Amino acid sequence: MSYQTLKRAVTARLEIKKSDFIAYAYPVHSREQAMFHVEQLRVQYADARHYCWAYIIGDPDNTTSAGFDDDGEPSGTAGRPILNVLQHKSIGNVIIIVVRYFGGIKLGAGGLTRAYAGSAQAAVDQMTLSPYVAMSQVQILAEFATEAQCRYVVESLNGSIDDVTYSKQVTLTVTLAEADIETLKERLAMDGRVLDDP
Repeated sequence: MSYQTLKRAVTARLEIKKSDFIAYAYPVHSREQAMFHVEQLRVQYADARHYCWAYIIGDPDNTTSAGFDDDGEPSGTAGRPILNVLQHKSIGNVIIIVVRYFGGIKLGAGGLTRAYAGSAQAAVDQMTLSPYVAMSQVQILAEFATEAQCRYVVESLNGSIDDVTYSKQVTLTVTLAEADIETLKERLAMDGRVLDDP
């Protein structure tokens, strides 16, 4: 599972035969989050003609959640071309929304397809991408005397400590890259142990 994710929101603008195409790309982790951005732009650009979009949650090559909308443009000329750009570039956890102001000149189906794909590509060209890293949350059981060493090992693997509970022993709840869990188990050795999921 190797794909790119967007670090921060970007925007790009194209003018094609007097129509304005304003493309926005946002990092998202759910359909609800994606639709929130669509609604925000509908309010921000209340006088625009179309708000066409496509999103991918997860791996673009094996997606569990993707969607697109032509928002009144001829079927297949807006949302699908935007989605195709995201899939071709292997970008996941993202939505691209293209706001269109109609300039009075009809572009035809081919022209629209090129305009929306071009707008999506213009947004991609502005993106700062980073490789997707699958994260996992695990619990570490440790003695009070070895808590500091456990914290050191987690931080050295770029993990984060989400919660700590103290009873007879210390339980640290941590988040780190899935790929580093075996390394964590090896490096903790005598200082603590990773609890297997119940």
